[in-house]
Amino acid sequence: MKTEYDVVIIGAGASGLMCAAQAGKRGKRVKVLDHGPKPGRKILMSGGGRCNFTNRRVSAQNYISSNPHFVKSALSRYRPEDFIDLVRQYGIRFSEREHGQLFCTDSAGQILDMLLAECRKSGVSLAPKTIITRIERDRSARGFQIRTSGESINAESLVIATGGVSMPAAGATPFGYKVAEQFGIPVVQPRPGLVPFTVQPADKTVLSPLAGISVKARACTGSASFEEQLLFTHRGLSGPVILQASSYWQSGAPVTIDLFPDGNIGELLETVCKTRPKRHVKSVLAEYLPTRLVQARLDEKLLNCPLNRISRQALKTVVDAIQTWNLQPGGTEGYRTAEVTVGGIDCRRFSSKTMESNDVPGLYAIGEVLDVTGWLGGYNFQWAWSSAWAAGQAV
Repeated sequence: MKTEYDVVIIGAGASGLMCAAQAGKRGKRVKVLDHGPKPGRKILMSGGGRCNFTNRRVSAQNYISSNPHFVKSALSRYRPEDFIDLVRQYGIRFSEREHGQLFCTDSAGQILDMLLAECRKSGVSLAPKTIITRIERDRSARGFQIRTSGESINAESLVIATGGVSMPAAGATPFGYKVAEQFGIPVVQPRPGLVPFTVQPADKTVLSPLAGISVKARACTGSASFEEQLLFTHRGLSGPVILQASSYWQSGAPVTIDLFPDGNIGELLETVCKTRPKRHVKSVLAEYLPTRLVQARLDEKLLNCPLNRISRQALKTVVDAIQTWNLQPGGTEGYRTAEVTVGGIDCRRFSSKTMESNDVPGLYAIGEVLDVTGWLGGYNFQWAWSSAWAAGQAV
């Protein structure tokens, strides 16, 4: 069977559904193909089931890309306020958490239901459980021929909205990268992002007993620095501050961790020494940090030393152990638990205004499949909405 559409979108995730609805509103005949049984699986899993659907404080600085200016056009033309307006139109209740993060009050399913309703209103055709067997340029006209196990589809425009390769259990595959490479478009080497660190065997022996402890910390790697909660796990380190740093971390590089980011441990101990000189180091630190963590970072003899007997060198040892902890991660937990993929289809080969390929007319790429990675906190969803909206106005 052969069918004709104006637009075929590969991927029924956040960006694919958003783009489909926008193109459909413009009167385009749109079909969305997805190999999975149901659309929007990552939407349903996001934000602990409540979907951190955007962030009020979005800027280009919140994204990683080989072309750091690429996101500016789309983000300025479809803003967080625009998506919030859509959410309000559907009566979806939401709450704002720290750092401008917006979450559904009830369920992530409401965001998916909203996108599907927008698609229905626009006459979009959804085709789950569809395996694409071949994609070719239609040499007789401007467009593409997409072959599946059930039909052959001709389309003027083809949109890659397959996402990254993180969370393979949710259906993530490298199919979108393969389509780009088929048409001669390079892919920036993908790697896991927003992912917990594993640690070296020696560090694991010391740190695994701390599993479950959470503290505010600052983590720095390369030129990136973040300050949020750090969580010790049985395998290594996690928590928002580690997830943020992981997207910037390069294999083999150290991560510097400050476990007392709101003050100076050395100055604190010197101040206490003036009024209570016989207090032990451990008793002072225990007022600010979990005892088990302090014991893991410092020798017991030093911890039991009275403040008035601590040497300058010993004081520096305390400061270094708590505030300049240079950790060499063993690696990350990989795509299995990564929330995003860093890298992807090279966005330097696409229009930042329309998301159309500069080399292959009619071919578009949107969302996470591109070499654009947002911070933790709703930034990746906003990129999905903005890039999809931009493409939806152009296909």
